[in-house]
Amino acid sequence: MVMPATPILSDTFDAILCIHVLEHIQEDRKAIHELYRILKPGGWAGISVPIRLDQKTYEDPSITLPEERERAFGETVHVRYYGYDLVDRLSEAGFHVQMYPGKEVDELSRQKYGLRDDENIFYCTKC
Repeated sequence: MVMPATPILSDTFDAILCIHVLEHIQEDRKAIHELYRILKPGGWAGISVPIRLDQKTYEDPSITLPEERERAFGETVHVRYYGYDLVDRLSEAGFHVQMYPGKEVDELSRQKYGLRDDENIFYCTKC
């Protein structure tokens, strides 16, 4: 039996917001699976990360120095730069995934919710 990474019971939350967190976590696939585990069936998760949709996710665990991380991932504390395959990572955990590009959200809603036009929201549901 695999022990959960968090002490939270399975199927606990109706909704989860995970905004600019996963790019900081070494084992992001485990974290994504935990998000799925603690979400109730029928629940949803809103996930956003720095992402380049023109490339695959770039990660290299040998990059540990802050200045090297900033050069490679855009921030000194990031451990990866996500790409178009983020949808696959989320789906592998069991999520049904829809991506909403920030540039397609109307200006009034972007202002209301504090979204940038380059902020992509991944709306993930658990069936």
